[in-house]
Amino acid sequence: MREVVRDVVCRISIRRTLWCLVVLGAAGAVTAVVSLVYAGAGPWPFVGACLAVAGLVALRALVVEVRADAYGVHSRTLLRRRSTPWYDIAELRVRMVHENNPKVQPARRLELVPREGRRRVLPLPYGHSGNDRVFDAEVAAFRALHRRYGTPSSDHLVVVSRRTAGRGWAGALSACVVLLGFAVGFALATPGAAGEERAWRAATACTDATPDAERAECVSSWPAVITRTEPADRPKQPSYVYFQEGAEGGDQRLSVTEEAARSFQPGDEVELSVWRRTVMTVSGEHHVWHRHVVTGGSTAVVATLFALAAGFPAARLLVRVRCRRLPADDVLPSTLPFAGVLFVTGLWLVPLSYRHPTSLPDTPAAITWAAVGTLVTVGLFAWAWRATRVRTPAVADVPEGQEEVFLSARFLEATDYNPHQFGTHIALGGGEPPAVTPGPGRFGARVIPVGRLTLRQVRRARGGDGDLVPASWHIAEFDDAGTVVRLAAAPADLNRVLRALGAVETLEDASTPGADR
Repeated sequence: MREVVRDVVCRISIRRTLWCLVVLGAAGAVTAVVSLVYAGAGPWPFVGACLAVAGLVALRALVVEVRADAYGVHSRTLLRRRSTPWYDIAELRVRMVHENNPKVQPARRLELVPREGRRRVLPLPYGHSGNDRVFDAEVAAFRALHRRYGTPSSDHLVVVSRRTAGRGWAGALSACVVLLGFAVGFALATPGAAGEERAWRAATACTDATPDAERAECVSSWPAVITRTEPADRPKQPSYVYFQEGAEGGDQRLSVTEEAARSFQPGDEVELSVWRRTVMTVSGEHHVWHRHVVTGGSTAVVATLFALAAGFPAARLLVRVRCRRLPADDVLPSTLPFAGVLFVTGLWLVPLSYRHPTSLPDTPAAITWAAVGTLVTVGLFAWAWRATRVRTPAVADVPEGQEEVFLSARFLEATDYNPHQFGTHIALGGGEPPAVTPGPGRFGARVIPVGRLTLRQVRRARGGDGDLVPASWHIAEFDDAGTVVRLAAAPADLNRVLRALGAVETLEDASTPGADR
């Protein structure tokens, strides 16, 4: 029976509201022009301009249209029209957007992949959630037209998310470059901060014999009287004290800590320590304030922390480059092992950079510390490299056990033995048939109908499998009386479940990754 296909036309659904905004925008534009001509400056030109901008945005959304027919995909926006024939389209994908913004619900867009040229995301359709049935129906209609009039390169729907190989690397590269830029900036500032710190610690009090040209490098003491204080009313706001030098001098303001502003009182006689024309210390009877001096060690620590922070997006880039040959919707290995390497590296590198901000380790203890830390980092990096390798899905022989075990695994579809997708474990052994359970126990267990299930393939996790599937798990696809159901579990646990279900003998080419592509 030939597949029934239909043309698809996607437009914004809230067209009446958009038309109202367009009319208001036109009225606002007229109001702004008339007000400027006859009334001059005032609030009405601004209000009219705001309405005009809102109307222009509404008109832009109102004009957007995406249409698919027997000839191809046609898109129209306010300033551009584009058409792509089906023979030039290799694939239609679903791309997840707004995944990194916690304030916006993740959405889905349809992406067009040409045989030659750059991919582009269509303005419509737009799925507002993972269960938008209208979006699913429109995507199914697009794919049906593609199958009828084109030659798709994949027979399944590719879903590209932040965890998959098809996601771009520009964001990770930009974050790495920005963080490295901050690290380099603080590293370049470290020698200057260390030199100023040494100069302040070595500064001595000025004497009558000190020449005027050298008084900036020594510490001068001046008497002063606090005239008033301004403690901060809110956090992260500066606090000030005002003081007067001499009987005829004017008030001068000095930014201090909130504690100092509350400790000094108007009329207090204090002594100011001035170095390089900067007040470094205010000494009173009940409180002494010291200016914070940026040290070379603290600057080096900040540079080190920025460099370590840049290592995480660099690790994401490394994983993507390493897995560049994977299909676009295959889930990439997790970068958390490299995050652990960076954390452990920081434990020994941050104290070392604080103690030696501008020089290499020169004591036996520091050299030993650096050598041991480097060896630990290299060893952990080798472990992380192995932990993030791509594991080819395959069914291996595992020993059969008689004791009852509960393996962490889940069917991704709602079935009669997994109602409402409640199952989180698979119970095996103990003289009982395999069953789906909501936890590590037999309570609420539903027996798996082994006779109905036929194993089709074992593959790596894809973007369409959802975020509940860890990157290291594998997926077994079964034919359940004509319906495809997916079972997700860690590779070793999945092998045990497949052996218990007796499904391995029905698998063809199980060890070939991507056999369905």
